[in-house]
Amino acid sequence: MTSARRPTLAIMVKEPRAGRVKTRLGREIGMAAAAWWARRRIERLVRELSDPRWRLVLAVAPDTARTSRALPASARIAQGKGDLGDRMRRVFCSLPPGPALIIGADIPGITRAHIAQGFRLLGAHEAVIGPASDGGYWAIGFKRVRPLPHGLFTGVRWSGPHARADTLATLGRCKLGYLPELHDVDTAADLARLSR
Repeated sequence: MTSARRPTLAIMVKEPRAGRVKTRLGREIGMAAAAWWARRRIERLVRELSDPRWRLVLAVAPDTARTSRALPASARIAQGKGDLGDRMRRVFCSLPPGPALIIGADIPGITRAHIAQGFRLLGAHEAVIGPASDGGYWAIGFKRVRPLPHGLFTGVRWSGPHARADTLATLGRCKLGYLPELHDVDTAADLARLSR
């Protein structure tokens, strides 16, 4: 595989500032504590998921966070404006050629093996998704040998139990591979489950 076709892993992150990140969690444990958790989580993800088999990029919000000292040293691109679907589509379109996988930053169970499995699945599938236990998903990826599906992410009800089903409906006839289901951290109960 040439370096131009090397897969890209993009991690969607918000700048870990109190009141700007993990606000649902912050309402339960305090905004500063939630931001601290997010910052440590992002640092750990970058450390654990960096691998010579793929390039790792942080897709950051807001766009001004491209130079933030609150984020670990890594290649960075801006997410841009719009809802989550607008921003993910923009990230996919701005990455170098080759397979691309986007993941969320609030899934503590993600490992290097999951990422490798995602890229392996993209060898035989046009798209891949990693379901989350709450009806959303922790990963989505495309082989990108042809344009993204028309209408991708249009009409998706984000941050709720329908996000995955709505997204799957926008994929058209893509041959789809599935990664294992993982859990995200949105609430204090999720954090307690993680510590157990």
